[in-house]
Amino acid sequence: MADWELRPASAEHFYLAPHLHGSGIGTAVLRALLDRCDRDGTRVRLNVLQGSPARRLYERHGFTVETEDPVDVFLVREPNRMSM
Repeated sequence: MADWELRPASAEHFYLAPHLHGSGIGTAVLRALLDRCDRDGTRVRLNVLQGSPARRLYERHGFTVETEDPVDVFLVREPNRMSM
């Protein structure tokens, strides 16, 4: 048994300045986070505003819609077992 336990982590906001959109920075940060979550077997949940272009970024990285309301879209991504 490990001396540590995996605890959920959260980030309240993840924004890039508009002039940095499309530069690959968001993809690089998200990829690093998801690689770690895959290794740890951690499910990731997040939400984006309805109509946000960030939704495409998350969907490209395996997130799927869990539920939505008039304001937010709630997404989830299961760990990639091939990376574990």
